[in-house]
Amino acid sequence: MLRFASLLPFLILPAATAVAADKTKAVETVSALEDQAAVAVTIYNQDLALVRDSRSITLAPGQQTLAFREVSAMIRPETALLAAPSLQVLEQNFEYDLLTPQSLLDKYVGRKVQLVKTHPTTGEEAKEEATVLSAGQGTVLKVGDHIESGVPGRLIFPDVPENLRDRPTLTMLVNSKDGGKQDAVLSYLTGGLSWKADYVAELGADDTSINLSGWVTLKNESGATYQNAKLQLVAGDVNRAKEPMPAPMMKMRAASAELGMDGGMAEESMFEYHLYTLGRPTTIKEKQSKQVSLLHADGVKVKKEFVLQGQNYYYGSAAGDLGQKMKVGVFLELKNSKEAGAGQPLPAGTMRVYKKDSAGSLQFVGEDRIDHTPENETIRLKLGDAFDVTANKKQTDFKKASWTSGTAYESAYQIELKNAKEEAVTVKVVEPVPGDWEMIEESAPHVKESAGTAVWNVKIEPKASSMLTWRVRVKY
Repeated sequence: MLRFASLLPFLILPAATAVAADKTKAVETVSALEDQAAVAVTIYNQDLALVRDSRSITLAPGQQTLAFREVSAMIRPETALLAAPSLQVLEQNFEYDLLTPQSLLDKYVGRKVQLVKTHPTTGEEAKEEATVLSAGQGTVLKVGDHIESGVPGRLIFPDVPENLRDRPTLTMLVNSKDGGKQDAVLSYLTGGLSWKADYVAELGADDTSINLSGWVTLKNESGATYQNAKLQLVAGDVNRAKEPMPAPMMKMRAASAELGMDGGMAEESMFEYHLYTLGRPTTIKEKQSKQVSLLHADGVKVKKEFVLQGQNYYYGSAAGDLGQKMKVGVFLELKNSKEAGAGQPLPAGTMRVYKKDSAGSLQFVGEDRIDHTPENETIRLKLGDAFDVTANKKQTDFKKASWTSGTAYESAYQIELKNAKEEAVTVKVVEPVPGDWEMIEESAPHVKESAGTAVWNVKIEPKASSMLTWRVRVKY
């Protein structure tokens, strides 16, 4: 089988790669990147971007073909809109059959080429005519009165077929009322451009504040480069119409954050979303990942919390031992408010938290993902599980009783919380209790956070333990 790369040594292309227009067809005017006056790119969260490509073009009066070269290879051509003072677009075509050794060979099936063979000892070259019979699962040539498989030399092609392009090109049949130079803006939606937010938080020595930095990571796999582009990012969930599924598939399915820095990102509300605009032009190269500063805020207030999360299954049956050395989760909570030192809409992303050790070196202490967070909302991060804070939990009593409207269960529980740290900690014990429940006894008062949740905040002294007990009646 002949691979694309193995064809390269055997190909000789004509010096001029531009295809002369057929006299029976409209004259083609090509617009390349040299004609580009400006480009603006707005990138959304769902692998979607809006490109506005402004170019200066020179046209003759009348009907002709305008070829916009070097548009995105993942353009949605049905979304393309050309705005120019005196142009009327009659039809448009997206030319995505790109010039490669394999595509060129495919176009020449049934046509004649020249086969060049080199003598292994003298180095003398000999040319002979050959017909390409197949280029699918390998190359098959008819040379004179015999058939050869593979390419025993290199091939010379007389020209490039006109429907092969070296770059993705949008061609439009246009009617120009006035000839001459004019400005045109091509707008279109494309895939292949995406962005995400990443946050780096340095936790203070006393775990009560963070220095927060935000970065935007851009990824370009659209098949085009956007030089000195005006970059804008939209944070939010934009609705997109779903394409109808083909019938066979349907059947199968049925079976202080400062954003105003020079050159940084400026934020504004736009419809029901948030728009971030980079204050300077930037180049987004093809097949490139780029990071741009989004925000920076020092001294943002946070609260560290130890949480022991319970389950509701053991309130309706006898359970006994519920766990030894149970993990106590470590959470960091911050309010996205100006009073707390933040107060700007934050796009969804991953927040990574670091803290300095005794030598002053930063160490990674955990990460969590945040959703789109408007101003004055609370962000809660789970950083991991505590090493020095553990819990032993068991059910100490269980009995079943009937009542007028159904069944009732009465059960008692005990949690021993241990603290091996040098300082006191407070553990938030969260118990989801099912049914219609009533607390009968408890060693410390609980808070009913919701209809089905009881919460205790238990303080544990350094190098000590605390015992929490409760009895509850649950009715179904």
